[in-house]
Amino acid sequence: MTTRKYFGTDGVRGLVGQYPITPEFALKLGWAAGKVLSKTGTKKVIIGKDTRISGYLLETSLEAGLIAAGIDVVLLGPMPTPAVAYLTQTFRAEAGIVISASHNPYHDNGIKFFSGNGLKLADSVELEIEAMMDEEMTCVTSEKLGKARRLENADGRYIEFCKSQFPKDLSLEGLKVVLDCANGATYHIAPAVMRELGATVICHACEPNGLNINHECGATHVDSLKRQVLEHQADVGVAYDGDGDRVMMVDHNGQVFDGDDIVYIIACLAHANDTLNGGVVGTVMSNMGLENALKARGIDFVRSKVGDRYVMELLNQNGWTIGGESSGHILNLGLICTGDGIISSLQVLAAMVSQNKTLQDLGSGFTKYPMKMINVRYKTNNDPTEQDIVKQAVVEVEQELAGKGRVLLRKSGTEPVIRVMVEAEQEKQVIDFATKIAEVVESVSN
Repeated sequence: MTTRKYFGTDGVRGLVGQYPITPEFALKLGWAAGKVLSKTGTKKVIIGKDTRISGYLLETSLEAGLIAAGIDVVLLGPMPTPAVAYLTQTFRAEAGIVISASHNPYHDNGIKFFSGNGLKLADSVELEIEAMMDEEMTCVTSEKLGKARRLENADGRYIEFCKSQFPKDLSLEGLKVVLDCANGATYHIAPAVMRELGATVICHACEPNGLNINHECGATHVDSLKRQVLEHQADVGVAYDGDGDRVMMVDHNGQVFDGDDIVYIIACLAHANDTLNGGVVGTVMSNMGLENALKARGIDFVRSKVGDRYVMELLNQNGWTIGGESSGHILNLGLICTGDGIISSLQVLAAMVSQNKTLQDLGSGFTKYPMKMINVRYKTNNDPTEQDIVKQAVVEVEQELAGKGRVLLRKSGTEPVIRVMVEAEQEKQVIDFATKIAEVVESVSN
């Protein structure tokens, strides 16, 4: 496998001001991408961003690099990641660029690319861009320079698209919804969508200032949303992350519904409407209760590696459309080509109003198994998961679980940590077994 210099699983990401998230790097990356993309297509690239203050810096640097390579640039301003994917498609652009670090704090940022069909760039194209980064930067002659323009009403276009994915015979009239937009890219989109569909909307964390994105709010910090739902006696709460591609929900009692719950509800709705088109893809971290609940309804379920790109791969291989991660990345390829927090939440709200049920009612057929995760740091060069004593500990626990639970050992992709996860029907059993395996892993790691 070719080693990548810059692109990770979700573009380039890091601390602003430190390589590679610097204006110099963004300028060169824009130019390199422009040189590669200018070989085919319309020579037009769309750029969107979330609300962090460093977006201005990276946007102008990328813009200059692309123009120097002869590429026209369309600037969207703050827009959710899935909106950039959608608008890249509809404008027949050669590529779309999102400036965002998703659920990370404001001092991080990142740059990721979509192809003209709204999907992540092919590995071969990313590698070609990386190779071009090693070349000396040049500028096309003046008559071949690209132009830049800001797209007026980009938010209105996407609002209409989101509304078009909600059943035309339904309305959110009478529903009180608390929206937590993480002070991020959905702040001006989601409230408008919900209000125009008839909901009474209470906004929380919808006032970005460049520094407060994801700060104690959004899909990764739902405690404030729970308080808001209970305080306002709302029917439901919805939280997005900074770039709007993941979602968490809260019912009227303050109970949190994560990505597994949301996948279950959406899949059951599609199954009832005979639009499921196959089964559901989760990940190795999806709760075992989800698998059992779907299978009880006759819905196939398979697991991918962690990461929405791997969920996407399995969906495409099987010809299915619905999948997701417990973190709140939900894919519904029958509606949009990438994970979209707003559209995923609309599918759940559609189920609520069409069946006249609460969020709690919709999730009643799915009981989560208790899960325990223990992180064990390791110092040795050897993989602790390959040690015989560790394998034996796993086998012993799996035998005691007798098919009524699950053991997973997974190496972190970002730090020297083994994640030990155990699921079972009894919480004490889960804690005891996870602790047992973690102690064995630690004994061979240090």
